Amino acid sequence: MTNTEIRPVGPEPARTRKSRRNRRTGQTRKASESTAATTIRTRGTRLLAVLFLAPTVVGIVVFTVVPIVGSVVLSLFQWDVIDDPRWTGAANYREILTDSTVLVSFRNTLVFMVLAVALQLLIALVLAIAVNGRMPKWLRSVFRSAFFFPLVLSAASISVVMKYLFNQDFGPVNWLLGTVGIPSVPWLTSENGAMAAVVLAYVWQQFGFSFLLFVGGLNNIPKEVHEAASLDGASGVRKHLAITLPLLSPTLLVASVVGIINALQVFEQPYVLTAGGPGDSTRTVVMVIYETAFEQLRFGEASAVGVLLFALIMAVTALQFRLSRRYVHYQ
Repeated sequence: MTNTEIRPVGPEPARTRKSRRNRRTGQTRKASESTAATTIRTRGTRLLAVLFLAPTVVGIVVFTVVPIVGSVVLSLFQWDVIDDPRWTGAANYREILTDSTVLVSFRNTLVFMVLAVALQLLIALVLAIAVNGRMPKWLRSVFRSAFFFPLVLSAASISVVMKYLFNQDFGPVNWLLGTVGIPSVPWLTSENGAMAAVVLAYVWQQFGFSFLLFVGGLNNIPKEVHEAASLDGASGVRKHLAITLPLLSPTLLVASVVGIINALQVFEQPYVLTAGGPGDSTRTVVMVIYETAFEQLRFGEASAVGVLLFALIMAVTALQFRLSRRYVHYQ
């Protein structure tokens, strides 16, 4: 025989009903307390996130958004700091678009950007691949520190040193060229030489940032991929072209975007090395903004040039991300 539970047929006792109600009430209270505790934790987490983000957001608004909006508004006025601003509308833009100095500065900036960014990325990539090869860890650390060190120095101090190095009469660069039979080069007094000197000074300081990006990107590439390519008989150059560059393309995108944005805003190197000369051959857009605003006190026209430079940077960056859909490969 099996044991079966015998329940009374009559109505449920009041004590049992009360006990069951208390049990349900307790469960409901616990669920409510748990929900309240979860809500409090969520609100606390959100508040903590807001407190952490607030300094960055305030900094971006105060030092980026407000100046951009202010520049756009000021570009529609004529203002020399002394007199009250006078509304001119789009007259400032019409004036700068017919100014030969402004147009030449945009051309020089674009030429500088292409030369500097291409050379910077090439040097940084080659050195990153070399340092990432077989060498002791201590030596790898030495190279990383040495290549990054120029980036922490001020551009003005580096430009002063470079001005001495590229001096046509007593500069060490021309002395070294003379030892191998190359005649003295007028680095800072000829149009092509001045642009080359500015590009070299800029690249020497800036390539360390791209170098560190490439080193980090190379470390994220699985070694098994290169080992499999070696087993298939691929040479070193072939492996870098078919494997390293495609897998490194996201890092290349970041390095190129940052490099182009920085190059379009170059100021210290041409200002200290050549003062924009000879003629206007090395005068950049930021130099024109500085001279127009603080030397000629034409803040409206300077703001208009700044707005055009901002639009150029945004357009080039958007084009890069648009083209990145074709050549950037994510693992």
